[in-house]
Amino acid sequence: MQYIESLRVFVRTVELGSITSGGRDLRLTPAVASKRIKELESRLGVRLFNRTTRSISPTEVGRVFYEQAKTVLASVDEAEAVVANFSETPRGALRVTAPLGIGRRIIAPLVPEFTDRYTEVQVQMRLSDRQIDMVAERLDLAFFLGVPKDSNLKLRHICDCPRVLCAAPSYLAKHGTPRAPEDLLGGRHNCLLLRYPRSPEYFWQLKTGSGLRRLEVAGRFDADDGDVLVRWALDGQGIANRPTLEVAEHLRSGALVEVLPDTPPPPSTLGCLFPHRKLQDPKIRLFVDYMADAIRATIAGMQKA
Repeated sequence: MQYIESLRVFVRTVELGSITSGGRDLRLTPAVASKRIKELESRLGVRLFNRTTRSISPTEVGRVFYEQAKTVLASVDEAEAVVANFSETPRGALRVTAPLGIGRRIIAPLVPEFTDRYTEVQVQMRLSDRQIDMVAERLDLAFFLGVPKDSNLKLRHICDCPRVLCAAPSYLAKHGTPRAPEDLLGGRHNCLLLRYPRSPEYFWQLKTGSGLRRLEVAGRFDADDGDVLVRWALDGQGIANRPTLEVAEHLRSGALVEVLPDTPPPPSTLGCLFPHRKLQDPKIRLFVDYMADAIRATIAGMQKA
């Protein structure tokens, strides 16, 4: 098994560009990761990396070995998944990602109950509002809120989440309350946008009597964290377009007020993505089924509150 671990360290080092990063990704110290690489090079009798004081890159033989090592590790993972189907106790690490807001409020609080049920499973969660390359990050499962673009992944629809335009009373008192979608255009209002490289939110869509209307809104500042947008809205800085579940408490308290209630944004799809081959792993099937039921129940409870 140590040889397999060394292969995993080597592969992640190539993909992440440093032994430290490769080891950290596998929860190994830099010293242990470096030792695994040296043991692998000693076993093979070749140098797998070109090293300088500032960088590390695979040698020609290292690049060839990397492709073969990935195939070996994929085969090992698939073989273990097949064997796990015969066991009543799923085990191993689940690498999961989710958007920041819904990850903090909905998904993360549900993880302990799952790991209490299946004590041999470890959940490693990464929260980010940015788009993540599941293959490059070696993720097993990615929750999403919106419309996914990667058709090479298996999609599990969980539920639809209503969205709302909202702002603080102080902002509306100062800048006026929009009465129609076009009031958001022309710089008349500061629209708080979720933006990052390759972000889809460079416009808002609203439901009108004639169908969806696309608005090229703008604002004086934006962020790559949805919670930052909510904080700005609470501080009276502009109008936010957020899932209702993220701002329900503030709407109930009056800290935020719904804007343009007759032409709301369309709901966002909440679901999860995973590679097709991963579905044969029982811990992933169990986690997906558990999360789908638990998330629906949690959101239903929040909407009734």
